[in-house]
This record gives sequence, structure tokens and C-alpha cells, in this order.
Amino acid sequence: MSQLFSAFTKKASANEPIIVVSGLPRSGTSMMMKMLAEGGLPVITDEIRRADDDNPNGYFELEVARQLKEGNFMWLKEMNGKAVKVISALLEYLPKDYQYKIIFMERDSKEMLASQKKMLDHRGQTPKISDEEMEQQFRQHLAAIKPWLVRQPNMDVLFVNYNELMAQPGPLCEQIVNFLKLPLNQSQMLSVPDNRLYRNRVERD
Repeated sequence: MSQLFSAFTKKASANEPIIVVSGLPRSGTSMMMKMLAEGGLPVITDEIRRADDDNPNGYFELEVARQLKEGNFMWLKEMNGKAVKVISALLEYLPKDYQYKIIFMERDSKEMLASQKKMLDHRGQTPKISDEEMEQQFRQHLAAIKPWLVRQPNMDVLFVNYNELMAQPGPLCEQIVNFLKLPLNQSQMLSVPDNRLYRNRVERD
């Protein structure tokens, strides 16, 4: 486990929340992690999954975070005041004796599906279910997890729309900084959203 972009000099106290970036696959979680890192927030990744054509700026993943369902959460003891990426399906397994600030990324479902299919194609894999079935699963998951999140007394959540962030990053960047209540470098954060990497768009009327 390695710590990247630690621009803060003070040591995080035990009562500082853990910052979690979450969302469905291909919803912009990696971009958000890079924004936080560029802003100066310590972000935790093991760098096992390297940057590639699908995520040129990196995935910012932590393999041990995938073991929350199995009860492996001792690593969270070192996470106060730092950011980690946790897939949305595992949020319910975060232990309740920690405080969390969760940035939950949302994105047009058709764009997520197109991005996911392209990534699988690059790996020589084929989807196991149809687009319609996957989109239905996305909707069912979001319909369950979003109200669950806002009911949790130890979780403060900010929903960030990827499509809006790409269109007008300034206001949402300011909203993120205010939500975290940290002295992040907004100009550096705004350097991350890159329309050249926004390659799976859905045409809107």
C-alpha cells in the first residue's frame, strides 16, 4: 500500500473522516481520485493495476479494499484524512465505527456501458450479459444504494455527476472542496478533467 501526493504536512487525527470515492464501473472514480491527488489530498493506492489506454491517468485502486466483504478492514486504521477508492457494491461492508465522507460518482448509464464494453474488448473479453440487463442492474443498484447512503449516520455523501463535471468543472470542484472542508488546490484539480479522454459520449437533444 502506497501513499501518493501527500501535500499536507499535518498528521491526520483519528477523528478525521476517511474519504471514499465510489460509484459504478466507468463512472469517473479514477478521474476523481486524480483530482483529489492533484489538489493535495493523500490518496492511497497499491498501484497494482497500472495505467493503460482505457485509463491513461491510472486507476488509483487498492486491492485490499476489495476484501471488505470478507471482513478485511484493519487497513482502515491508517486511512483517516486520506482518500481511497471503494466500489459501490462494497460500501455496505465499511465498518460502522469510522466516519466517512463519500464522493459518489454518477454518469449516464449508456456511456458507462459503452466504456465498459470498449475496455472488455481491449482485453479480448466479451460481456456476460446484454446491455439491457446490465443497465437494469445499474438502475436497481443505484435505487438501493443511494437512499441507503443518506440514511447512514457515519456517512456524509456528495453525489457528483461525471457529465456535469466534464461540462462545467469549476462549480462542482468548488462544491467538492467545500464538502471535504480541506484546503485543496482547486486550480490543480481543474487541470484533470480532459475532454480528450471523454471518449464515450451519448448524444443529447
